[in-house]
Amino acid sequence: MTARDVFIQQVTNGLTIGMIYALIALGYTIVYGIIQLINFAHGEVFMVGAYLSLFAFTLFSGFFSGTGGSIFFLVLIFLFAMLGTSLIGLMVERFAYRPLRGAPRLAPLITAIGVSFLLQNSVMLIFGPTDKSFPNLIETKKISFGAVTLTNLQILIAVVSLSLMIILHIFIKKTKTGKAMRALADDREAASLVGINTNRIISIAFLIGSALAGAGGVMFGMYYHTINFHDGYLAGLKAFTAAVFGGIGNIPGAMIGGLLLGILEGVSAGYLSSEWKNVFAFLILILILLFRPSGLLGSRVVKKV
Repeated sequence: MTARDVFIQQVTNGLTIGMIYALIALGYTIVYGIIQLINFAHGEVFMVGAYLSLFAFTLFSGFFSGTGGSIFFLVLIFLFAMLGTSLIGLMVERFAYRPLRGAPRLAPLITAIGVSFLLQNSVMLIFGPTDKSFPNLIETKKISFGAVTLTNLQILIAVVSLSLMIILHIFIKKTKTGKAMRALADDREAASLVGINTNRIISIAFLIGSALAGAGGVMFGMYYHTINFHDGYLAGLKAFTAAVFGGIGNIPGAMIGGLLLGILEGVSAGYLSSEWKNVFAFLILILILLFRPSGLLGSRVVKKV
């Protein structure tokens, strides 16, 4: 392979994981944009999505066989994980964050960390502390474009991720609920005065963000073939880095930030070492916070004076 082919291959690999980071980052940025809360339990919701998909595989695998059944089975696993994580997101918002909505900002932040530990240790107690082998939900096939190789799994991750991002964009821009979410992001008090049910909209924001994280968890398991109860910690921090990179509170920024972080990780892993990719990711976070804390696209959060 030429140097150009190696670069393209690493960018392609980075885009795959970047799609997953983008889905998780959207959950961070949606919630922050509306209530200015950094939900540090969001990474664990992503991890729960991976375990729920593994549980769904065990539960339903005996009922499906053949190509058609496999496609329907894959859709069922995604829906199961997304539904489960969305319900967890709703419960976390209702019982952990809503009672603290008027409290100082440090209180919900500490609560978020507590919920993170609760989810992480609950999964450890239920499924065990060891790595779990993730099944092959689709038969992996390689597709070559010259010296660059893709797999059908990478294409699937790209198609699913982009589809969910487009659906979210249309939902936010075109639907009544999406407009209400944007109104809350601009001014929560004014939105409440014109009749918007703020509790309902905030719950929907948690539901959507958690569902996207659940889909990311399924694809993470499919891509790496191994999951562990502590996966949410690192992936969540990287997704948070992606959200800050793009401009936390900005939905297109979270998408772009996730993709760029994935590309930078892929390139650093290819040219330096895979052991350095995590260092590289957090170095980016430090540099952004130092030199451009509003991110690449800035934040849409309105500062009230």
